[in-house]
Amino acid sequence: MVQYHRYQQWKKGDVCLDEESHPFDGFVCEKTGYCKRARLKLLFLVLLCFISFSFILVPLFFTSAPTLSLLYSFGFDDEGVVSTSDVYASVCSSVSNGSICCDRSSIRSDICVMKGDVRTNSANSTITLYRNNGNDEIFQHEKIRPYTRKWEKSVMDTIDELDLVSKGENSGIHQNCDVKHDVPAVFFSTGGYTGNLYHEFNDGILPLYITSQPFNKKVVFVILEYHYWWISKYENILPHLTEYPIIDFRGDKRTHCFPEAIVGLKIHDELTINASLMGRNKTIRDFRDMLDEAYSPRIRSLIQEEELDINRSALSEKWNMKMKKPKVVIIARNDSRAILNEDLLVKMAENIGFQVEVLRPQRTTELAKIYRSLNSSDVMIGVHGAAMTHFLFMRPDSAFIQIIPLGTDWAADTYYGQPAVKLGLKYIGYKILPQESSLYNEYKKSDPVLMDPDSVNNRGWEFTKKIYLDRQNVRLNLRRFHKRLLRAYYYAIAKKNGRLHHQKQ
Repeated sequence: MVQYHRYQQWKKGDVCLDEESHPFDGFVCEKTGYCKRARLKLLFLVLLCFISFSFILVPLFFTSAPTLSLLYSFGFDDEGVVSTSDVYASVCSSVSNGSICCDRSSIRSDICVMKGDVRTNSANSTITLYRNNGNDEIFQHEKIRPYTRKWEKSVMDTIDELDLVSKGENSGIHQNCDVKHDVPAVFFSTGGYTGNLYHEFNDGILPLYITSQPFNKKVVFVILEYHYWWISKYENILPHLTEYPIIDFRGDKRTHCFPEAIVGLKIHDELTINASLMGRNKTIRDFRDMLDEAYSPRIRSLIQEEELDINRSALSEKWNMKMKKPKVVIIARNDSRAILNEDLLVKMAENIGFQVEVLRPQRTTELAKIYRSLNSSDVMIGVHGAAMTHFLFMRPDSAFIQIIPLGTDWAADTYYGQPAVKLGLKYIGYKILPQESSLYNEYKKSDPVLMDPDSVNNRGWEFTKKIYLDRQNVRLNLRRFHKRLLRAYYYAIAKKNGRLHHQKQ
C-alpha cells in the first residue's frame, strides 16, 4: 500500500489579525493616554499589514502570468478560500497564442499549457511549439514529468520526462506534420504506481476526468509509459472522456500536430473532486454518474448472458428474493489484512437479515462485474487497503464499513473515510482492538506495536509497511462488530422503505 508515503500537508498562511487576538477585544478606555497608545499600536499594525500586502500585490501588476504561480502557491486547504489546485484555472486558462504557461505551485502536480502550432517528437521526448517569428532561436524551454505525485521523488524519478520547447517558425520546416489534429491534446503518464487500484483512480482516472471535462470529449489523450492492459481495463470509461483514438507517445513515431497541449493532470484531493475548482461545478457524484453511464451497457449484456443460462422464472424468483433483503458485499483480501473469521462474519450477516456476497477481486477481474455487484448493494465491508477504492462503485446513500487495522487510522480516514462521506455514503469506521489483530500473538502486550502504533509509524514508512500492512491480519470480535453491522442493516432497511414509499406516491 504505497499510498501511505504521504507528502507533508501545506500550511495556512499567516494573517496579520486573527479572531482570537483582535485589537478591539476587551478594549476599555480608562485613561486618555492608554487610548492613544492603543490607537498608535492599532495604526502601526494596520500600516504593517498594508506594507505586507503591497509586497504581494505589486508583482501582480508587473509580472507575466507564468511567474505568478508563486503568488498562488500560498493556498489554503479545503476550509480556506483559495486552493493550490486552482492555479491552473487562474494562471494558465488564458494562454496567449505561441506561448507556454507552466504552473508549478501545486504540491501534487505540475501542469504546462502550450497554445499554437504544437508538434510531437517522441524520439527525443520533446513537444515543440513553433512561434510566428524567429529562426531556430529557442524562446522558452521547460521540463516536466506528467504524473500527479510530484512530492514523491522516488516515484517521480521513474516517470519519463518531457522537454517543452518554444522555437521560431522557420524551425518547423524540419518537422513536418504526419497527423494533424484540430482538437487539443492532454499528455499524461500511466507509469508510477499504476497497477494499484487506489493509484489508478486517484492519480490517473479522476485527474484525467477533472482535466478533460472542459473539452467535452473533444480532446486527444497522449500517454507516456503506455500499457495495453490499462487501456483494456478502463475501456468502458475512456470513451466517456474522449471520442478520439488514444496515442502511445513512445510507440507512435509519427509527428502529431495539435492547436493546444495540456501536459500533466489536475488533481484536487484524495479520491474526490472540489466543485469550486470545476468549470461547471462538477462534483464526485457527477464522476459517479459517469461511471454508471460507462458500465451500464456492459452490465445489461451480463444480465442477458445470465438469462440465457438460467430459466427466466427461476431468475425472476431469485431476483424477488434478493429485493426483499438488503445486500452486503464483503470485499475479501487475498494476502495480508485478511479477515480470519470471515465465514463467521458471513453467517452473522445472514442471521441479521442480509443477502451476503463475498467478492474476491483479482487483477484480471473485469471492473464491470465488480461495479455491478457494488452498484446493486446496500452495504460494503472491507479491511483498509487499495480495494477500498471500490467504494466509488457504491450508490450514494449506501453504507460503507471500513475495518481499520492497528497503525492505519490516519490513512483509513484520509484515503477512504473522508472521500466516502463526500460521495454521500454513510461511513462507519470500525477500529479494531489489539486483541483483534494477529500481531497480538507476536508482541508483548505492552509493546508499542500494540499500544502506541503512532510511535511506530513515526519511525518511517518501512516500519509501517513491514509491521502493519504486510504482517497483520484481523480476527473480528463479532459481538463488538455486530453493533456496526446492525446499524448498517437498519440504515439500509430505512433507505429501502423510503424508496418504496416514494415510489408508491
